[in-house]
Amino acid sequence: MPLLKVKPLAELPAGSVAEVGAGEALYAVCNVDGALYCIEGTCPHAGGPLGQGNLNGNYVVCPGHGWEFDCRTGLNDSDEDVKLTTFPVVVQDGVVLVDVP
Repeated sequence: MPLLKVKPLAELPAGSVAEVGAGEALYAVCNVDGALYCIEGTCPHAGGPLGQGNLNGNYVVCPGHGWEFDCRTGLNDSDEDVKLTTFPVVVQDGVVLVDVP
């Protein structure tokens, strides 16, 4: 899978979320206490942009209707049948990259 450039690590501090796109696909990249995670960036509830939301601990909060997803696992906080795909994140030369299809 190709590596998609997100941004310099210095611009993604702990407790923040970044949105990155490739074609029509969106991804939400999260920094949870220095650990980086990536999930699909579109909320399955109403299509909200998760990468424009906030972090509540290790949960990304959708800015549209407040749905929450664990950015480590992709699981919804209230319905374990709702799960987003996760993607590997790497840092090379100080730049955050996501391994996407």
